[in-house]
Amino acid sequence: MKRITAVLLPLFILAAMMSGCDFPVDSTSNRADSAKDGKISVVCTIFPLYDWVRQILGDRVDDVELTLLLNNNIDLHSYQPTADDFVKISVCDLFIYVGGESDSWVNDALKESVNKNMVIINLLRTLGDAAKEEEILEGMQEKCTDGEVEVGVEDKVEAEVEVKYEYDEHIWLSLKNARLFCSSIAGALSSLDADNATEYENNLIAYTEKLSALDMEYTTVVNTATVRTLLFGDRFPFRYLLEDYNLTSYAAFPGCSAETEASFETVIFLANKADDLGLETILVTESSDKKIAETIISNTMDKNQRILVLDSAQSTTSNDASNGATYLAIMESNLDVLKKALGDAQE
Repeated sequence: MKRITAVLLPLFILAAMMSGCDFPVDSTSNRADSAKDGKISVVCTIFPLYDWVRQILGDRVDDVELTLLLNNNIDLHSYQPTADDFVKISVCDLFIYVGGESDSWVNDALKESVNKNMVIINLLRTLGDAAKEEEILEGMQEKCTDGEVEVGVEDKVEAEVEVKYEYDEHIWLSLKNARLFCSSIAGALSSLDADNATEYENNLIAYTEKLSALDMEYTTVVNTATVRTLLFGDRFPFRYLLEDYNLTSYAAFPGCSAETEASFETVIFLANKADDLGLETILVTESSDKKIAETIISNTMDKNQRILVLDSAQSTTSNDASNGATYLAIMESNLDVLKKALGDAQE
């Protein structure tokens, strides 16, 4: 279970503190310690959030204690928080997370927060009405759940339960969303460190210009594309990205699916779509073993489609960042992939 109950959480925090973690026990002392060493503590769940904070901090990045929780090449849906993670959240000054179903454990962590003055940014809440429900595309394998009741495709109409759909959590893959989120982050940093608010605002302006420029590059590529549909032999976490540019898609699974094997019907449907549309590319995410994509290709007429990788940016680590990885670099690389995939249709 991802969700850790409020009953167990205080025990985890206490155990972590007793094991040698030197953390303050009240928000006042936390603020005092932060002021004394000149460092604000910021905790982010996934890499895009972490990198946005780095970009807005700019030259002041070393003046902040910045933590990336998902730092072991695992994605948002597989993450299991540790007691140490709860302690880091409990005492931080700024906590930034996505806010979807995969973050359901966060509610208990925040209930036990030691720093009651913590600034919290829930990105899905920030996005508001622009957040999209998880979408089931034509031909996609579907599993809908409400509590412990599972509703399959064949009996969905007959079910007497209200099916609960989750929000698509992959909001960071929209450059347009990124501009909004960075503005919220800059505002939060400025509220915690008013003396440097002007620097954060200037960094935000410079970074927003880079995001907007890349957004325009995507628009240009799509406007000159010979293809308007992409096919994923994998999960589909790229809905926000594709809908920004009015692209359509087919995929084996929804973005948050834990499925690893596609049904015969799904494979044949996708293979037929590749044939019908004349597609020469099957896309996968960075975590794919490519087996489903290879099976789809083996069931097409030509059996010669290439497999290209789009990076969902959620498994990138702080070590990767130290070696030059950035959110913008990942999205630039994704644009290069799209250039190939969008220009390969048979006319």
